[in-house]
Amino acid sequence: MKIAIIPARGGSKRIPRKNIRPFCGKPIIGYSIAAAKKSALFDEIVVSTDDEEIAAVARGLGATTPFVRPSELADDFTGTNSVIRHAIGWFAERGTDVTHACCIYATAPLIQDRFIREGYERLIDSDAAFAFSIAHYAFPIQRAVRLTSDGRVDSLYPEHRMTRSQDLEPAFHDAGQFYWGTARAFLDDVPVFSPRSIGVVLPRVLVQDIDTEEDWEQAEFMFRAVAEVSSTTS
Repeated sequence: MKIAIIPARGGSKRIPRKNIRPFCGKPIIGYSIAAAKKSALFDEIVVSTDDEEIAAVARGLGATTPFVRPSELADDFTGTNSVIRHAIGWFAERGTDVTHACCIYATAPLIQDRFIREGYERLIDSDAAFAFSIAHYAFPIQRAVRLTSDGRVDSLYPEHRMTRSQDLEPAFHDAGQFYWGTARAFLDDVPVFSPRSIGVVLPRVLVQDIDTEEDWEQAEFMFRAVAEVSSTTS
């Protein structure tokens, strides 16, 4: 059995009710549910939440909410892997053998089903524990600077101060959309950020972290731009 698990607790602080807030016309969690459904990979699409309003919205959008997430797994300090382990364990306790799980974040409106499928295909064709979304940094991280206590600029990597950009190694970051893994890897708490993981590279135009109101506005701008381009090229 392959399941999608969408963590969506009710107590988001920086953007209240973030997981079901309207985004370009529908609750933001709906885009993650829709992409999971469109991928046609999952036996069940589960929303793990402690909040009945979120659960009701999720069910209305086609996901299931077979359990209420325990309160000890719904605070500001709970890691994603603990939530995924709980969901896999819930199914195991009821005799359902989950072989692969995909954590999909609830606030990933730019997610596309083709990359979810690519992640699964690359995972099962390898001996890796995980496959997850990454994106290329827009500027060489080796040229990063820091501000000193008196407001002056200093290089983080002074050894690359004079290195040409094209000679610097490309760097990537977590795109914060999906994390495929074997059930065993999740249960054993295998580190995701390790050589046991495969990176699925997304175009930067499809990647936007959403933690602030400014992030939200930027994501809506990007979403509309991508939709407009898609409509003119289809």
